Amino acid sequence: MDTPGAGLGYLRGYNDALVVGLARTTPEFDRASIAAATGLTPQAVSKVLARLAGDGLIEPAGVRRRGVGKPATIYRIVAASRYAIGVHVARTRVRLVLTDLLGTVVAGAQAPLPDDFTPGELLDAVDSARAELLRDRPADPARIAGLGLGMVGPLDHANGIVRDAHRLRHWHDVPLREVAARRLGLPVHLDKDVTAGVTAEAWRRGRDFRDGVLVMVESGIGAGLWLGGAAYRGAHTNAGEFGHTVVQVDGPRCVCGRRGCLEVLHEAAVTAGDVPRAARLLAVGVVNLLQITDVGHVVLAGADLLRHRGVYVDAVASAVRHEVPRADWLTVSVSVSALGGDVIAAGAAMQVLNAAYGLPVRPARGLLGGGTGE
Repeated sequence: MDTPGAGLGYLRGYNDALVVGLARTTPEFDRASIAAATGLTPQAVSKVLARLAGDGLIEPAGVRRRGVGKPATIYRIVAASRYAIGVHVARTRVRLVLTDLLGTVVAGAQAPLPDDFTPGELLDAVDSARAELLRDRPADPARIAGLGLGMVGPLDHANGIVRDAHRLRHWHDVPLREVAARRLGLPVHLDKDVTAGVTAEAWRRGRDFRDGVLVMVESGIGAGLWLGGAAYRGAHTNAGEFGHTVVQVDGPRCVCGRRGCLEVLHEAAVTAGDVPRAARLLAVGVVNLLQITDVGHVVLAGADLLRHRGVYVDAVASAVRHEVPRADWLTVSVSVSALGGDVIAAGAAMQVLNAAYGLPVRPARGLLGGGTGE
């Protein structure tokens, strides 16, 4: 991808990214507390802070005096110094959000998509929604670090190519990242919708979300995997095709070409109006996924699921309690994304910010609670 943040005082190395990562999760900090949390020397921290302040990413926020000696300058992140646009590409519409440097959603917009839309039609819709998103907004377009696309798969994240989006005829080996960057005039980050979504959940939940999964039910079923503290994409960056795992070997033919996939059975139940059965099928799939990954968090999302939130949550939570062997030991939390319909778009924007300004880092408890003075 093009470098996000290029021309915006892009971070000059690992140390800068490390400090910004800490700053994005800490209301206030000083030189000594950053040095303690990162292991950098106070001199190195001073240079980093000077660069970041010069680029407008942080600003002084007063002083702290502890005992004798020179008081310590307190800094804070400038949330409005940088922005990112996130896009959720669904099968009938695009949803855009604008986030600040802290990942807070400050504006939203959406546009419809025609049936069986082409790459050109998608980018037309994104461009139109972007104009609405930025109209009369406080964000300076010159400070937008880039645009993140959360797209349906299968998708080659490493090369920025949509390989064969299910149910879309015009999406065979489309170099969407390159085409979108050229058309929209911004650096573009392309990822699976569910991977973008789980990134948003990990950002919001912090250290406790080291191993988790976001299960999305919206015109299909997918799962974003967060394993060992990072997004897991697999050897070909196509991990997450959760809906195309077989749960009935002699079942109906799925759009992927196999029989009895979770997605096609779930869709049949929904079409028949049997939401409890649809939720039960999803719950079976979730338990299977837990048996393979042993994650500690399951986050449910997607417009189709949210329409029947209580039914799905009850079915999945019950299956986790009663069907995971030794559930007293293999404990799993089940929740619904607090970001609602914004989770994919917000996550796509956060991925841009991560690439440009470092991953948000939550220090060990107490390390940034207050400095010891300079």
